Amino acid sequence: MKNLVLIGLLLGFFSCTQTPSYKISVKLAGAEGNAYLAKRVKGEWVKLDSAALANGEYQFKGAVKNPEVYYLSVGSKKQRLPFFIENSAISIAGSADSLLSAKVSGSATQNEYQAIQEKLDELDKQGTTLYNQSKEAGKNGDTNQSDSLSVLADAVFSKIDEQQKDFIKANPASFVSPFLLGRIYYEMEADELEGFLSGLDAKLDSVSTVVTLKDRVAKLKTVAVGQIAPDFTMNDTNGNPVKFSDIYSKNEYTLIDFWASWCGPCRRENPNVVAAFEHYKTKGFGVFGVSLDTDKAKWEKAIADDQLTWPHVSDLKGWKNEAAATYCVNSIPANLLVDKTGKIVGRNLREGNLHQTLSGLMK
Repeated sequence: MKNLVLIGLLLGFFSCTQTPSYKISVKLAGAEGNAYLAKRVKGEWVKLDSAALANGEYQFKGAVKNPEVYYLSVGSKKQRLPFFIENSAISIAGSADSLLSAKVSGSATQNEYQAIQEKLDELDKQGTTLYNQSKEAGKNGDTNQSDSLSVLADAVFSKIDEQQKDFIKANPASFVSPFLLGRIYYEMEADELEGFLSGLDAKLDSVSTVVTLKDRVAKLKTVAVGQIAPDFTMNDTNGNPVKFSDIYSKNEYTLIDFWASWCGPCRRENPNVVAAFEHYKTKGFGVFGVSLDTDKAKWEKAIADDQLTWPHVSDLKGWKNEAAATYCVNSIPANLLVDKTGKIVGRNLREGNLHQTLSGLMK
């Protein structure tokens, strides 16, 4: 009897001191080759683990400090399934040909994420339907109907961001909140982003997204309204170096415009910038284009096609453009308005906001 008690105590001790770990069982119809687990680190894919197919299934084992998003891919297929991993028994089942539709179970954090994501997917579906109807109405020559549907589509798409913001505010201790914040921070100024971060529970401080976004806040403050714009030199289309301060010192106000030939929203905004330039250039308004292109020929063609008659520079490094990094540009179009001393007086002025700001400054 004493031996049985001792064995029971030992089993209890070992079960209580076991290191938390995860076990991911993957079963995907039509899967071939290895399966891979990866995550995003500072915009780059980092492969963490791989598993070979065994009896039509894959299995991963390991441990994580906190719940976080991993990505599953199979063989040479490009699709990556994002899911929240935590120290539990997790199952992923579906088809290799439709990986994004695979069912993930066994992760409480994933269940929490899936609940909000289903609502967002429904809004996205509604917005896309309205957007497609708007395009169709435009093709049929019904401009009023097209514009009306476009406004409705934009309103629905705005709700996607609003619902994510509401979730973050209502769930400050959820590991889902940093992930959602990482999807909507792009156009946030320092104060707004800092407000969301300060509202999160302290237990999330070590989450990589939180660490990265806190660093972004610090950088955003260096290029906020009222600060002096960091100077830089970059080559123009002829390979000649151009210094930003040499441009803005010659104008009363200069718009530094981050764009790219491949960026649809940028190309749609270009006529608005052209109109502002033509209207205010005699009053001392200038534009300085910084392209996030990698193809010089396409960059030059877009400049000509859109009739962008102001100075242009690029290091042809795409999203790794050094000026964009300095100015914390993570989405385009993006811009800053500076005066002739280099002081930043406006940020991300698009459509009517650009004209309204300039009319107030350049009376």
